[in-house]
Amino acid sequence: MIDKAQYLVKKEPFYQPQRNEVELFEAAYRNRLPVMVKGPTGCGKSRFVEYMAWRLGKPLITVACNEDMTASDLVGRYLLESNGTRWQDGPLTLAARIGAICYLDEIVEARQDTTVVIHPLTDHRRTLPLDKKGELVEAHPDFQLVISYNPGYQSLMKDLKQSTKQRFAGFEFDYPQPELETTILAKETGLDETTAAKLVKLGVTARNLKGHGLDEGISTRLLVYAATLIKDGVPPHDACRMALVQPITDDADIRDTLEHAIDATFA
Repeated sequence: MIDKAQYLVKKEPFYQPQRNEVELFEAAYRNRLPVMVKGPTGCGKSRFVEYMAWRLGKPLITVACNEDMTASDLVGRYLLESNGTRWQDGPLTLAARIGAICYLDEIVEARQDTTVVIHPLTDHRRTLPLDKKGELVEAHPDFQLVISYNPGYQSLMKDLKQSTKQRFAGFEFDYPQPELETTILAKETGLDETTAAKLVKLGVTARNLKGHGLDEGISTRLLVYAATLIKDGVPPHDACRMALVQPITDDADIRDTLEHAIDATFA
C-alpha cells in the first residue's frame, strides 16, 4: 500500500502571487487540465507548483528532467532480484496511481522520444500504457500533470513538439516587478527592505545585459542567496560577488560591469 502522505507538502512554502495565477491554477486543477509553466530560470516556477500542491492538499511528485532520462525512468521497469524480477513504478506511474500532482521540471531537457509517453495522460484518455508490463493504468481522479521549461533556452534540438505543447494550458512567468521582488526578498530572508531594494536594483541592471554579454539575467533565486548571505553578516560587496556575479558569467568585461554596479549601489 502506497502512503500518499509522504508526498504531501507539509509546510506552507512561501509564495508571493504576481497576478491571478493562483486562481487560474485552481480552475485548471478543478477541471484536471494539464498545465505548462514557462519562464526564465529562478523566477519561481517550481516554488509556485510546490505552493499550489500545498494549497490544494495534494501529493507532489517532482522529476528533474535530463537528457539521459528514458521512458522507463518515468513509467517504471522490472528489477532483477535474488528471487526473480519485480516491477517498480516510475514517478509518473506512481503519481497516476495515487492521485498526485506530477511535476516534470525543465521538460525540454528530456529527449522527445521520452516525453511522448505523457501524451495519453494529457487528453481525454487519462491513461498510461505500461507496455513492458502489459498494463493500462487509468489515472486517479485527482491526478494532474504539470511541466515547466525556460523558453530562453529553446533551440531546434531542445523544444517541445506542437503535439506536446497543445495538450497543456499555459502560464508564462517572469521576474517580479521591483517592488514585489523587494517584498519577496525581505519576507524570504528577513533582510531589511532598503537593502533588499538595492539587490533588486542590481538584478534589474544585470537583466538589461541579457543578449549583450549575458545569456540570462540574475534570477530572483540568486538575489535570495545574496540576501541570505548579507542577513548572515557577510559584507554586501562580497555577498553580491559570490551570489550574483561568479555564478552567471566568466567574461571579465561583464564581471567588471557588474562589480562597478555593486560598488555604486553599496557605496
